[in-house]
Amino acid sequence: MTSIKSIAVIGLGYVGLPLALLADKKGFKVIGIDTDSKKIQLLADKKSYINDVTDKEIVESGAIFTGDVSKVTQANAVIVCVPTPVNIEKVPDLEPVKGAVSAVAPYLKNGTLVVIESTINPGVCDDIVIPLLEEKSGKKVDKDIYLAHCPERINPGDPKWNVSNINRVVGANSKLELDMAVELYRSIIDAEIKPMGTIKEAEAVKIVENSFRNINIAFVNELAMSFHKLGINLENVIDGAATKPFAFMLHHPGCGVGGHCIPVDPYYLIEYAHSHGFEHEFLRLAGSINESMPKFTIDLLIEALNEVGLQLKGTKVALLGLSYKANVGDGRESPAHVIRDLLVDAEADLTIYDPYTKQDSTVNSLDEALTGATAIVIATGHNEFKNIDPVLLKKYGTLVIIDGRNILRHQKKTFENASIIYNGIGI
Repeated sequence: MTSIKSIAVIGLGYVGLPLALLADKKGFKVIGIDTDSKKIQLLADKKSYINDVTDKEIVESGAIFTGDVSKVTQANAVIVCVPTPVNIEKVPDLEPVKGAVSAVAPYLKNGTLVVIESTINPGVCDDIVIPLLEEKSGKKVDKDIYLAHCPERINPGDPKWNVSNINRVVGANSKLELDMAVELYRSIIDAEIKPMGTIKEAEAVKIVENSFRNINIAFVNELAMSFHKLGINLENVIDGAATKPFAFMLHHPGCGVGGHCIPVDPYYLIEYAHSHGFEHEFLRLAGSINESMPKFTIDLLIEALNEVGLQLKGTKVALLGLSYKANVGDGRESPAHVIRDLLVDAEADLTIYDPYTKQDSTVNSLDEALTGATAIVIATGHNEFKNIDPVLLKKYGTLVIIDGRNILRHQKKTFENASIIYNGIGI
Protein backbone atom coordinates (compact mmCIF):
# COMPACT_ATOMS: atom_id res chain seq x y z
CA MET A 1 0.00 0.00 0.00
CA THR A 2 2.82 2.42 0.82
CA SER A 3 4.37 1.75 -2.60
CA ILE A 4 2.14 4.38 -4.27
CA LYS A 5 4.51 7.24 -4.98
CA SER A 6 3.29 8.44 -8.36
CA ILE A 7 -0.20 9.30 -9.57
CA ALA A 8 -1.62 9.87 -13.05
CA VAL A 9 -4.73 12.07 -13.06
CA ILE A 10 -6.87 11.57 -16.16
CA GLY A 11 -8.96 14.65 -16.98
CA LEU A 12 -7.80 18.11 -15.92
CA GLY A 13 -11.05 19.94 -15.41
CA TYR A 14 -12.65 21.39 -12.27
CA VAL A 15 -12.01 18.12 -10.42
CA GLY A 16 -8.81 16.72 -11.87
CA LEU A 17 -6.59 19.80 -11.95
CA PRO A 18 -7.08 20.80 -8.29
CA LEU A 19 -6.58 17.16 -7.28
CA ALA A 20 -3.37 16.88 -9.32
CA LEU A 21 -1.97 20.07 -7.78
CA LEU A 22 -2.90 18.92 -4.28
CA ALA A 23 -1.29 15.50 -4.73
CA ASP A 24 1.86 17.23 -5.95
CA LYS A 25 1.92 19.37 -2.81
CA LYS A 26 1.60 16.22 -0.72
CA GLY A 27 4.80 14.84 -2.23
CA PHE A 28 3.54 12.54 -4.96
CA LYS A 29 5.02 12.51 -8.41
CA VAL A 30 2.04 13.65 -10.49
CA ILE A 31 1.31 13.29 -14.19
CA GLY A 32 -1.79 15.14 -15.36
CA ILE A 33 -3.22 13.87 -18.65
CA ASP A 34 -5.91 15.45 -20.82
CA THR A 35 -6.88 15.07 -24.46
CA ASP A 36 -7.63 18.81 -24.74
CA SER A 37 -4.47 20.28 -26.27
CA LYS A 38 -5.57 23.82 -25.35
CA LYS A 39 -5.57 22.93 -21.66
CA ILE A 40 -2.16 21.30 -21.91
CA GLN A 41 -0.74 24.36 -23.67
CA LEU A 42 -2.17 26.73 -21.06
CA LEU A 43 -0.64 24.61 -18.30
CA ALA A 44 2.68 24.62 -20.17
CA ASP A 45 2.42 28.41 -20.22
CA LYS A 46 1.69 28.31 -16.47
CA LYS A 47 -1.81 29.68 -17.00
CA SER A 48 -4.95 28.53 -15.20
CA TYR A 49 -8.31 28.08 -16.90
CA ILE A 50 -10.19 27.35 -13.66
CA ASN A 51 -11.40 29.99 -11.20
CA ASP A 52 -10.35 27.97 -8.15
CA VAL A 53 -6.76 27.51 -9.39
CA THR A 54 -4.33 30.41 -9.61
CA ASP A 55 -1.49 30.82 -12.08
CA LYS A 56 0.85 30.87 -9.08
CA GLU A 57 -0.22 27.38 -8.06
CA ILE A 58 0.65 26.07 -11.50
CA VAL A 59 3.99 27.89 -11.53
CA GLU A 60 4.90 26.40 -8.17
CA SER A 61 3.75 22.88 -9.01
CA GLY A 62 6.14 20.12 -10.01
CA ALA A 63 3.40 18.15 -11.74
CA ILE A 64 3.87 17.15 -15.37
CA PHE A 65 0.98 17.90 -17.74
CA THR A 66 0.67 16.08 -21.04
CA GLY A 67 -1.67 14.67 -23.63
CA ASP A 68 0.36 11.47 -23.85
CA VAL A 69 -1.64 8.71 -22.16
CA SER A 70 1.30 6.30 -22.37
CA LYS A 71 2.81 8.22 -19.43
CA VAL A 72 0.42 6.16 -17.29
CA THR A 73 3.19 3.54 -17.25
CA GLN A 74 5.07 5.80 -14.82
CA ALA A 75 2.26 5.78 -12.23
CA ASN A 76 1.40 3.49 -9.32
CA ALA A 77 -2.13 4.90 -9.17
CA VAL A 78 -4.42 6.25 -11.87
CA ILE A 79 -7.31 8.53 -10.94
CA VAL A 80 -9.99 9.08 -13.59
CA CYS A 81 -11.70 12.49 -13.36
CA VAL A 82 -13.49 12.83 -16.69
CA PRO A 83 -17.00 14.31 -17.00
CA THR A 84 -20.16 12.20 -16.95
CA PRO A 85 -22.94 14.18 -18.64
CA VAL A 86 -26.43 13.21 -19.74
CA ASN A 87 -27.64 13.59 -23.31
CA ILE A 88 -30.63 15.61 -24.48
CA GLU A 89 -32.96 12.73 -23.55
CA LYS A 90 -31.47 12.77 -20.01
CA VAL A 91 -29.82 9.38 -20.57
CA PRO A 92 -26.37 9.05 -18.94
CA ASP A 93 -23.47 9.39 -21.34
CA LEU A 94 -20.70 7.10 -20.12
CA GLU A 95 -18.55 7.47 -23.23
CA PRO A 96 -15.99 9.78 -21.53
CA VAL A 97 -15.48 7.21 -18.74
CA LYS A 98 -15.33 4.31 -21.20
CA GLY A 99 -12.88 6.23 -23.36
CA ALA A 100 -10.61 7.11 -20.46
CA VAL A 101 -10.58 3.58 -19.06
CA SER A 102 -9.93 2.06 -22.50
CA ALA A 103 -7.12 4.53 -23.13
CA VAL A 104 -5.22 3.95 -19.89
CA ALA A 105 -5.72 0.18 -19.59
CA PRO A 106 -2.97 -0.92 -22.03
CA TYR A 107 -0.39 1.08 -20.06
CA LEU A 108 -1.18 -0.19 -16.56
CA LYS A 109 1.63 -1.95 -14.73
CA ASN A 110 0.97 -4.86 -12.41
CA GLY A 111 0.01 -3.57 -8.97
CA THR A 112 -1.46 -0.30 -10.24
CA LEU A 113 -4.52 1.05 -8.45
CA VAL A 114 -7.19 2.62 -10.68
CA VAL A 115 -9.66 4.95 -8.98
CA ILE A 116 -12.77 6.28 -10.70
CA GLU A 117 -13.68 9.73 -9.35
CA SER A 118 -16.15 10.52 -12.12
CA THR A 119 -19.78 10.45 -10.96
CA ILE A 120 -21.34 7.17 -12.05
CA ASN A 121 -24.45 5.22 -11.18
CA PRO A 122 -24.33 2.01 -9.15
CA GLY A 123 -23.16 -0.90 -11.25
CA VAL A 124 -20.89 0.99 -13.65
CA CYS A 125 -17.65 -0.21 -12.06
CA ASP A 126 -18.81 -3.84 -12.00
CA ASP A 127 -20.61 -3.93 -15.35
CA ILE A 128 -18.49 -1.58 -17.47
CA VAL A 129 -15.18 -0.51 -15.91
CA ILE A 130 -13.90 -3.92 -14.79
CA PRO A 131 -14.66 -5.67 -18.11
CA LEU A 132 -13.02 -2.82 -20.04
CA LEU A 133 -9.94 -2.80 -17.83
CA GLU A 134 -9.49 -6.56 -18.20
CA GLU A 135 -10.16 -6.59 -21.94
CA LYS A 136 -7.88 -3.67 -22.81
CA SER A 137 -5.07 -4.46 -20.36
CA GLY A 138 -5.02 -8.25 -20.50
CA LYS A 139 -4.77 -8.20 -16.70
CA LYS A 140 -7.10 -9.42 -13.98
CA VAL A 141 -8.71 -6.88 -11.64
CA ASP A 142 -8.04 -7.66 -7.96
CA LYS A 143 -5.13 -9.86 -8.97
CA ASP A 144 -2.85 -7.96 -11.34
CA ILE A 145 -4.38 -4.49 -11.08
CA TYR A 146 -6.79 -2.96 -8.59
CA LEU A 147 -9.92 -0.83 -8.74
CA ALA A 148 -11.76 1.52 -6.36
CA HIS A 149 -14.33 4.30 -6.58
CA CYS A 150 -14.04 7.62 -4.73
CA PRO A 151 -16.75 9.97 -6.06
CA GLU A 152 -15.47 13.49 -6.46
CA ARG A 153 -16.61 16.21 -4.12
CA ILE A 154 -15.78 19.77 -5.03
CA ASN A 155 -17.67 23.03 -4.65
CA PRO A 156 -16.45 25.55 -7.26
CA GLY A 157 -16.13 29.10 -5.98
CA ASP A 158 -16.37 28.11 -2.31
CA PRO A 159 -13.63 29.83 -0.25
CA LYS A 160 -14.04 27.35 2.63
CA TRP A 161 -14.71 23.91 1.13
CA ASN A 162 -12.30 22.61 -1.51
CA VAL A 163 -10.71 19.42 -2.73
CA SER A 164 -8.32 19.36 0.24
CA ASN A 165 -10.81 19.48 3.12
CA ILE A 166 -14.10 17.88 2.03
CA ASN A 167 -14.82 14.43 3.50
CA ARG A 168 -14.75 11.59 0.99
CA VAL A 169 -16.08 8.05 0.67
CA VAL A 170 -14.25 5.12 -0.93
CA GLY A 171 -15.58 1.78 -2.11
CA ALA A 172 -14.03 -1.35 -3.58
CA ASN A 173 -14.81 -5.03 -4.10
CA SER A 174 -12.04 -6.44 -1.91
CA LYS A 175 -10.37 -5.49 1.35
CA LEU A 176 -6.99 -5.08 -0.32
CA GLU A 177 -8.35 -2.68 -2.95
CA LEU A 178 -10.29 -0.75 -0.30
CA ASP A 179 -7.28 -0.46 1.99
CA MET A 180 -5.10 0.74 -0.88
CA ALA A 181 -7.57 3.45 -1.89
CA VAL A 182 -8.29 4.60 1.66
CA GLU A 183 -4.60 4.93 2.45
CA LEU A 184 -4.00 6.83 -0.79
CA TYR A 185 -6.73 9.36 -0.14
CA ARG A 186 -5.80 9.76 3.51
CA SER A 187 -2.33 10.74 2.34
CA ILE A 188 -3.74 13.39 -0.03
CA ILE A 189 -6.81 14.86 1.66
CA ASP A 190 -7.00 16.47 5.11
CA ALA A 191 -10.50 15.23 5.90
CA GLU A 192 -12.36 12.07 6.81
CA ILE A 193 -12.11 9.20 4.35
CA LYS A 194 -15.01 6.83 4.98
CA PRO A 195 -14.71 3.24 3.69
CA MET A 196 -17.95 1.91 2.21
CA GLY A 197 -19.11 -1.70 2.29
CA THR A 198 -19.05 -2.19 -1.49
CA ILE A 199 -18.11 -0.34 -4.64
CA LYS A 200 -21.82 -0.01 -5.48
CA GLU A 201 -22.42 1.77 -2.19
CA ALA A 202 -19.74 4.30 -3.03
CA GLU A 203 -21.25 4.82 -6.48
CA ALA A 204 -24.66 5.40 -4.88
CA VAL A 205 -23.44 7.97 -2.34
CA LYS A 206 -22.85 10.79 -4.83
CA ILE A 207 -26.13 10.10 -6.63
CA VAL A 208 -28.04 10.25 -3.33
CA GLU A 209 -26.31 13.47 -2.23
CA ASN A 210 -27.28 15.38 -5.33
CA SER A 211 -30.70 13.78 -5.69
CA PHE A 212 -31.43 14.99 -2.16
CA ARG A 213 -30.52 18.54 -3.14
CA ASN A 214 -32.43 18.33 -6.42
CA ILE A 215 -35.59 17.18 -4.64
CA ASN A 216 -35.43 19.85 -1.94
CA ILE A 217 -34.77 22.59 -4.48
CA ALA A 218 -37.73 21.33 -6.51
CA PHE A 219 -39.88 21.54 -3.38
CA VAL A 220 -39.08 25.21 -2.74
CA ASN A 221 -39.34 25.98 -6.46
CA GLU A 222 -42.84 24.52 -6.54
CA LEU A 223 -43.69 26.55 -3.44
CA ALA A 224 -42.36 29.65 -5.20
CA MET A 225 -44.76 29.16 -8.10
CA SER A 226 -47.63 28.49 -5.72
CA PHE A 227 -46.87 31.38 -3.35
CA HIS A 228 -46.59 33.79 -6.26
CA LYS A 229 -50.27 33.18 -6.95
CA LEU A 230 -51.13 33.22 -3.24
CA GLY A 231 -49.34 36.50 -2.56
CA ILE A 232 -47.00 35.04 0.07
CA ASN A 233 -43.31 35.92 0.30
CA LEU A 234 -41.66 32.50 0.27
CA GLU A 235 -38.22 33.72 1.30
CA ASN A 236 -39.68 35.21 4.48
CA VAL A 237 -41.49 31.93 5.14
CA ILE A 238 -38.24 29.99 4.65
CA ASP A 239 -36.47 32.34 7.06
CA GLY A 240 -39.20 31.62 9.57
CA ALA A 241 -39.02 27.85 9.07
CA ALA A 242 -35.24 27.96 9.47
CA THR A 243 -35.63 29.11 13.07
CA LYS A 244 -36.55 25.52 13.94
CA PRO A 245 -33.34 24.01 15.32
CA PHE A 246 -33.95 20.50 13.96
CA ALA A 247 -35.65 18.64 11.08
CA PHE A 248 -35.47 21.55 8.63
CA MET A 249 -32.72 22.23 6.12
CA LEU A 250 -32.51 25.57 4.35
CA HIS A 251 -33.02 25.57 0.57
CA HIS A 252 -33.83 28.57 -1.61
CA PRO A 253 -35.86 28.86 -4.82
CA GLY A 254 -34.36 30.12 -8.05
CA CYS A 255 -34.66 30.31 -11.81
CA GLY A 256 -33.36 26.75 -12.22
CA VAL A 257 -30.55 24.42 -11.24
CA GLY A 258 -27.29 23.97 -13.10
CA GLY A 259 -23.78 22.63 -12.91
CA HIS A 260 -22.29 19.21 -13.45
CA CYS A 261 -24.01 17.48 -10.51
CA ILE A 262 -27.49 18.45 -9.31
CA PRO A 263 -29.33 18.49 -12.64
CA VAL A 264 -27.42 15.47 -13.94
CA ASP A 265 -26.76 12.90 -11.22
CA PRO A 266 -30.40 11.99 -10.44
CA TYR A 267 -30.83 10.79 -14.02
CA TYR A 268 -28.05 8.27 -13.51
CA LEU A 269 -30.07 6.65 -10.74
CA ILE A 270 -33.33 7.01 -12.70
CA GLU A 271 -31.87 5.23 -15.71
CA TYR A 272 -30.13 2.50 -13.72
CA ALA A 273 -33.25 1.73 -11.68
CA HIS A 274 -35.36 1.75 -14.86
CA SER A 275 -33.08 -0.88 -16.40
CA HIS A 276 -33.74 -3.02 -13.32
CA GLY A 277 -37.52 -2.64 -13.35
CA PHE A 278 -38.08 0.29 -10.97
CA GLU A 279 -39.34 3.78 -11.86
CA HIS A 280 -38.19 6.75 -9.77
CA GLU A 281 -41.31 8.88 -10.22
CA PHE A 282 -40.35 11.29 -7.42
CA LEU A 283 -36.92 12.00 -8.95
CA ARG A 284 -38.42 12.52 -12.40
CA LEU A 285 -40.99 14.95 -11.00
CA ALA A 286 -38.30 16.91 -9.16
CA GLY A 287 -36.30 17.21 -12.37
CA SER A 288 -39.35 18.36 -14.28
CA ILE A 289 -40.16 21.06 -11.72
CA ASN A 290 -36.62 22.43 -11.70
CA GLU A 291 -36.47 22.40 -15.49
CA SER A 292 -39.68 24.48 -15.59
CA MET A 293 -38.16 27.38 -13.66
CA PRO A 294 -36.59 29.24 -16.62
CA LYS A 295 -40.02 29.45 -18.25
CA PHE A 296 -41.57 30.59 -14.96
CA THR A 297 -38.92 33.33 -14.85
CA ILE A 298 -39.90 34.50 -18.33
CA ASP A 299 -43.58 34.38 -17.33
CA LEU A 300 -42.76 36.73 -14.44
CA LEU A 301 -41.07 39.05 -16.91
CA ILE A 302 -44.05 39.04 -19.27
CA GLU A 303 -46.42 39.68 -16.36
CA ALA A 304 -44.35 42.65 -15.14
CA LEU A 305 -44.02 44.16 -18.62
CA ASN A 306 -47.78 43.90 -19.07
CA GLU A 307 -48.17 46.03 -15.93
CA VAL A 308 -46.37 48.88 -17.69
CA GLY A 309 -48.17 48.31 -20.99
CA LEU A 310 -45.35 46.58 -22.84
CA GLN A 311 -44.88 43.22 -24.53
CA LEU A 312 -41.69 41.19 -24.48
CA LYS A 313 -41.21 41.26 -28.25
CA GLY A 314 -38.96 44.17 -29.14
CA THR A 315 -38.38 45.25 -25.53
CA LYS A 316 -34.77 45.73 -24.55
CA VAL A 317 -33.89 43.17 -21.87
CA ALA A 318 -30.55 42.81 -20.11
CA LEU A 319 -29.80 39.23 -19.08
CA LEU A 320 -27.31 39.30 -16.22
CA GLY A 321 -25.38 36.08 -15.72
CA LEU A 322 -24.78 32.97 -17.81
CA SER A 323 -22.88 30.70 -15.45
CA TYR A 324 -24.78 28.25 -13.28
CA LYS A 325 -23.36 29.55 -10.00
CA ALA A 326 -22.35 32.86 -8.47
CA ASN A 327 -18.79 34.06 -9.01
CA VAL A 328 -17.61 31.20 -11.23
CA GLY A 329 -17.27 30.95 -14.99
CA ASP A 330 -18.83 27.52 -15.40
CA GLY A 331 -21.84 27.41 -17.74
CA ARG A 332 -22.53 23.67 -17.66
CA GLU A 333 -26.27 22.93 -17.55
CA SER A 334 -26.90 26.56 -16.60
CA PRO A 335 -30.58 27.57 -16.59
CA ALA A 336 -29.40 31.00 -17.74
CA HIS A 337 -28.79 29.47 -21.17
CA VAL A 338 -32.40 28.31 -21.31
CA ILE A 339 -33.58 31.78 -20.25
CA ARG A 340 -31.42 33.29 -22.98
CA ASP A 341 -32.91 30.99 -25.60
CA LEU A 342 -36.46 31.76 -24.45
CA LEU A 343 -35.77 35.48 -24.72
CA VAL A 344 -34.37 35.03 -28.21
CA ASP A 345 -37.41 32.98 -29.22
CA ALA A 346 -39.66 35.72 -27.87
CA GLU A 347 -37.78 38.25 -30.06
CA ALA A 348 -36.71 40.44 -27.15
CA ASP A 349 -34.01 43.02 -27.84
CA LEU A 350 -31.45 41.14 -25.80
CA THR A 351 -28.13 42.13 -24.27
CA ILE A 352 -26.13 39.67 -22.17
CA TYR A 353 -23.47 40.32 -19.56
CA ASP A 354 -21.54 37.94 -17.33
CA PRO A 355 -18.24 39.13 -15.83
CA TYR A 356 -17.00 35.52 -15.63
CA THR A 357 -17.92 34.43 -19.16
CA LYS A 358 -17.22 37.56 -21.16
CA GLN A 359 -16.65 35.50 -24.29
CA ASP A 360 -20.37 34.69 -24.27
CA SER A 361 -21.51 38.20 -23.37
CA THR A 362 -22.75 40.73 -25.90
CA VAL A 363 -21.42 43.71 -23.91
CA ASN A 364 -18.34 44.30 -21.81
CA SER A 365 -19.71 45.87 -18.63
CA LEU A 366 -22.73 46.07 -16.38
CA ASP A 367 -23.24 49.74 -17.27
CA GLU A 368 -23.24 48.87 -20.95
CA ALA A 369 -25.76 46.08 -20.34
CA LEU A 370 -28.11 48.37 -18.40
CA THR A 371 -27.95 51.24 -20.86
CA GLY A 372 -31.41 51.59 -22.36
CA ALA A 373 -32.66 48.34 -20.80
CA THR A 374 -36.36 48.48 -19.99
CA ALA A 375 -36.08 45.24 -18.02
CA ILE A 376 -33.32 43.19 -16.45
CA VAL A 377 -33.29 39.50 -15.59
CA ILE A 378 -30.74 38.34 -13.03
CA ALA A 379 -30.00 34.69 -13.80
CA THR A 380 -26.80 34.33 -11.75
CA GLY A 381 -26.11 35.84 -8.34
CA HIS A 382 -22.67 37.30 -9.05
CA ASN A 383 -21.41 39.75 -6.43
CA GLU A 384 -21.24 42.51 -9.04
CA PHE A 385 -25.01 42.36 -9.50
CA LYS A 386 -25.65 42.80 -5.79
CA ASN A 387 -24.69 46.47 -6.20
CA ILE A 388 -27.72 47.19 -8.37
CA ASP A 389 -30.04 49.67 -6.69
CA PRO A 390 -32.97 51.94 -7.65
CA VAL A 391 -30.69 54.93 -8.24
CA LEU A 392 -28.68 52.97 -10.82
CA LEU A 393 -31.76 51.64 -12.57
CA LYS A 394 -33.43 55.04 -12.63
CA LYS A 395 -30.32 56.39 -14.35
CA TYR A 396 -30.86 53.95 -17.21
CA GLY A 397 -34.65 54.12 -17.30
CA THR A 398 -35.22 50.51 -16.23
CA LEU A 399 -38.82 49.74 -15.32
CA VAL A 400 -38.71 46.03 -14.43
CA ILE A 401 -36.31 43.77 -12.57
CA ILE A 402 -36.77 40.00 -12.44
CA ASP A 403 -34.46 38.59 -9.80
CA GLY A 404 -33.96 34.92 -10.60
CA ARG A 405 -31.65 34.46 -7.60
CA ASN A 406 -33.41 36.75 -5.09
CA ILE A 407 -30.14 38.54 -4.38
CA LEU A 408 -31.87 41.93 -4.17
CA ARG A 409 -34.94 40.79 -2.26
CA HIS A 410 -34.21 43.02 0.73
CA GLN A 411 -34.55 46.03 -1.58
CA LYS A 412 -38.01 45.06 -2.85
CA LYS A 413 -39.80 47.95 -1.12
CA THR A 414 -37.09 50.38 -2.20
CA PHE A 415 -37.53 49.37 -5.84
CA GLU A 416 -41.29 49.65 -5.55
CA ASN A 417 -41.02 53.11 -3.97
CA ALA A 418 -38.95 54.13 -6.99
CA SER A 419 -41.74 52.89 -9.31
CA ILE A 420 -39.64 49.93 -10.46
CA ILE A 421 -41.44 46.59 -10.59
CA TYR A 422 -39.46 43.95 -8.69
CA ASN A 423 -40.31 40.26 -8.97
CA GLY A 424 -38.20 37.57 -7.37
CA ILE A 425 -38.77 33.82 -7.36
CA GLY A 426 -41.48 33.34 -4.77
CA ILE A 427 -41.37 36.96 -3.61
